[in-house]
Amino acid sequence: MAVASDPQRGAEPAVGKVGPAGEGDAVGEIGEWGSGYVKRHPKASLETVGEQFVLGLRSIQWLFTDIVTRKFPYREFVEQAAFMARTAVLPTLLVAIPIGVTLSIQFALLAGQVGATSLAGAASGLTVIRQGAPLVAAILMAAAVGSAICADLGSRQIREEIDAMEVMGVQVVRRLVSPRLAAGVVVSLALTGLTCFVGFFAGYLYNTFVQDGTPGSFVSTFASFATVGDFILTMIKAVVFGAIVTIVGCQKGLSAKGGPAGVANAVNASVVASILLLMIVNVVFTQVYELAFPRQGF
Repeated sequence: MAVASDPQRGAEPAVGKVGPAGEGDAVGEIGEWGSGYVKRHPKASLETVGEQFVLGLRSIQWLFTDIVTRKFPYREFVEQAAFMARTAVLPTLLVAIPIGVTLSIQFALLAGQVGATSLAGAASGLTVIRQGAPLVAAILMAAAVGSAICADLGSRQIREEIDAMEVMGVQVVRRLVSPRLAAGVVVSLALTGLTCFVGFFAGYLYNTFVQDGTPGSFVSTFASFATVGDFILTMIKAVVFGAIVTIVGCQKGLSAKGGPAGVANAVNASVVASILLLMIVNVVFTQVYELAFPRQGF
């Protein structure tokens, strides 16, 4: 009896030790991974921002150098600009129209409560021209154009085409990034101007024919509040936003690793990073403009 009971007593502690030990190892691995991620993430973020900044400077340098020396690849520029416009024009129009209508609806509800229905044009000028148009155009460029740029360069990277170009002495930034940067800026300017017109016109039509507004008061209040400085600020935003979308997409594509899955991750990261940067830069531009050029009373 004593001999038979010893193996049973000896087996029980062994079974009891496996569970807690395994749970402790799993918790420890999770904690180690979490602490390592917290330590690695700021470093990786700084490296990414640094790479994007350097890539942007080199692209601008090669852009102006090639234009002056007449070595700029205009054919690549035209092809990329046509591709970007073809990709982003229709989504931009489809988003600009409901934005203009939505702003008219919301402002009509608010203006009806305070008796300021005649200022509907001013609302369109302050929201569509100064904020809505550049952000809508830039976000859609980030979603459509930036992701396409990243997927194109990322697929070339995993197929080792980028390495082959460098081996042959072809500078990747000069040949691939610089024309895309110029095309992105030009298309961003065009899309922003188109969004300004479509958003204002949609708001005008909705206010006039649906909300029974006065066309004269809509146009006059719009002209009173929306100044030339607002439009210039919008165009400056369009240039900067187009450059941000293009540079982020190129940097994420050129740094893609891990096969097709790595390209997909790079595309997702490109869209997210572009939108975050666009929001931050838009706040900075708006605040600086308000401080430098304070708006006068009506």
